[in-house]
Amino acid sequence: MTDSSFPRPGQPVRGSQSGAPLMALLDLVGRRWCLGIIWQVSENGPLTFRALEAKCGGVSPSVLNTRLRELREAGLVRVGDDGYEATEQCLELFSLIEPMRNWSHSWAKRLPNN
Repeated sequence: MTDSSFPRPGQPVRGSQSGAPLMALLDLVGRRWCLGIIWQVSENGPLTFRALEAKCGGVSPSVLNTRLRELREAGLVRVGDDGYEATEQCLELFSLIEPMRNWSHSWAKRLPNN
């Protein structure tokens, strides 16, 4: 492993030893609050730390700090004049993730007892 705190392509990650870029990405966005942060800065950013904390509702300051550091290191979030904001890479990723919201609603309706 490297000194960096975020999962890197080419390195073993949780759930995979392959080093495949997709597995590193899934490890990163699968971490607690990562996807929520990506969602908030992509839809609502830039956001101050306090505003992001409020939008995420329930995230602890220490976890938020950790996730923001990982997302900055991964090139998905940056600190701008008005707070934390999505990078172009983050917005591109969000454009791929966001359509899954509609699919997930139809999937949920098809599950038994829903």
